[in-house]
Amino acid sequence: MPFTLHGIPVSRGIAIGRAWLIAPAALDVDHYLVEPDQVEAEVERLRAALRRVHHELKTLRENLAADVPGEMSAFIGVHMMILNDAMIVQKTIELIRARRYNAEWALTEQLERISRHFDNIEDEYLRERRADIEQVVERVLKALAGASPPALHDAGAEMIVVAHDIAPADMLQFKTQTFHGFVTDLGGRTSHSAIVARSLGIPAAVGVQHASSLIRQDDLIIVDGDHGIVIVDPAPIVLEEYLYRQSEIALEKRKLQRLKFSPTQTLCGAKIELHANIELPEDVPAALDAGATGVGLFRTEFLFMNRSKLPEEDEQFDAYRRAVETMHGLPVTIRTIDVGADKPLGAPGAMAGNDHVTAENPALGLRAIRWSLSEPQMFLTQLRAILRASAFGAVKILIPMLAHAREIDQTLDLIQQARHQLDDAGIAYSPNVQVGAMIEIPAAAIALPMFLKRFDFLSIGTNDLIQYTLAIDRADNAVADLYDPLHPAVLHLIAHTLREARRMSVPVAVCGEMAGDPTLTRLLLGMGLKEFSMHPSQLLSVKQEILRAQLKTLEKPVADVLAAYEPDEQQAAFRALAAA
Repeated sequence: MPFTLHGIPVSRGIAIGRAWLIAPAALDVDHYLVEPDQVEAEVERLRAALRRVHHELKTLRENLAADVPGEMSAFIGVHMMILNDAMIVQKTIELIRARRYNAEWALTEQLERISRHFDNIEDEYLRERRADIEQVVERVLKALAGASPPALHDAGAEMIVVAHDIAPADMLQFKTQTFHGFVTDLGGRTSHSAIVARSLGIPAAVGVQHASSLIRQDDLIIVDGDHGIVIVDPAPIVLEEYLYRQSEIALEKRKLQRLKFSPTQTLCGAKIELHANIELPEDVPAALDAGATGVGLFRTEFLFMNRSKLPEEDEQFDAYRRAVETMHGLPVTIRTIDVGADKPLGAPGAMAGNDHVTAENPALGLRAIRWSLSEPQMFLTQLRAILRASAFGAVKILIPMLAHAREIDQTLDLIQQARHQLDDAGIAYSPNVQVGAMIEIPAAAIALPMFLKRFDFLSIGTNDLIQYTLAIDRADNAVADLYDPLHPAVLHLIAHTLREARRMSVPVAVCGEMAGDPTLTRLLLGMGLKEFSMHPSQLLSVKQEILRAQLKTLEKPVADVLAAYEPDEQQAAFRALAAA
């Protein structure tokens, strides 16, 4: 029976496909459909992994020392029994045969089903036995990882991810997976899962409450990314309408491709820089393909996620160098690690200085530059790696979440110390590396003179600036309706920063999500912005707005927007701006 769910639109477009429900336990494995003629081979791959784990457990029990407590042998025996349980073996094989899931996907899906049964058990001892099943499944997954899986095939099914929530680090794996949209129960417009969806250019809706419990595996669903609507089991006439809209969007995207090689300038000839935001060096080709003239934000924290220890200097250097070299001389702005809030590192306690993961309010705690300054050796390692990459192209260093003069001075001192360390080691780097600051805390925007005095450039991070100005967790869908990039306080902080930076001849960019929203392009141009940085998928839409703009005609409408404090007045001013 058809039904409709409503959430928050975060990535435009229409996705139509089969629901792919992912439980948290399933996020760390590959998901793909096997070809029909490979199903029995996939079943045999699972059985081979089960035999291997059985042999491991049997060998382990046989080699137990004489003084080992008897409970250890019993513990292994329980695991061997679980390994042969029909709920694990037969049900997983049924999923492989019925749905053509690869073995890892089928196994984690069955684990999730079993786990839901344990949630309803009142007896605490029995409920805790779920951990035994999870440990056995983990062993089988490791055995599967050791066995070569068959080559992945495109089975032709368009899949849409449906999950309760997706962490930023888990979203990274989707860059190598084939899917066409996603829906989550939680999240907000600028949660990092939403940002990654926009970076991938796929339709998405977040904050769709109870979607993961109401939508069933393989349901046909439509994700309307323009309006945050999810339609489950749509009627034929509705499906036909959305297929038509989907084709129109595809046609519009093809038309935008014609703008790729046009100079980015307004009708009055003002040159505008369009840069790209990236998470990994592998994102650079997409930036170049979209026509980006530089990388305005390299989010280095994604190099640190999902691992048990910090990356070494050479590993970081290699990543930065690859990004710089691939840009072929165009500038690359590398932001130092920004962790905390909705971007934790690995497992709590897995890395030094990871206390912010369990902080009571991580968004206001030891995050970004605060964490870096609390771990100076880690910070120096990253700074040296970035400086070393500057020997291979144009590199800028960007520092996040600064607020105090002493933080600025400590940071600049450490950058100088990193330079001295490279000098002493005889390692080459460019002497012309510019250092900039993120303006993403209201205190920074208000106390701007101390930033303009010390830095070569500024970059406004609108995501956090809105969050901290309005006291709203940008990843919390419970207050998502209050997250407003057009709040007068936010607009005045941005306008003030642009105006004062221009007065002091300090270059300033916007690298937050506002930069990639074509409905706000005229507003930012009218405020005086000359450098935008966004995800590559958004670049051509913004470029189209720039090519249509006449700066002189934007001055009065933008001034009217900034003078408006009441919603009705602001909406009228925006209508006039759109028509200018």
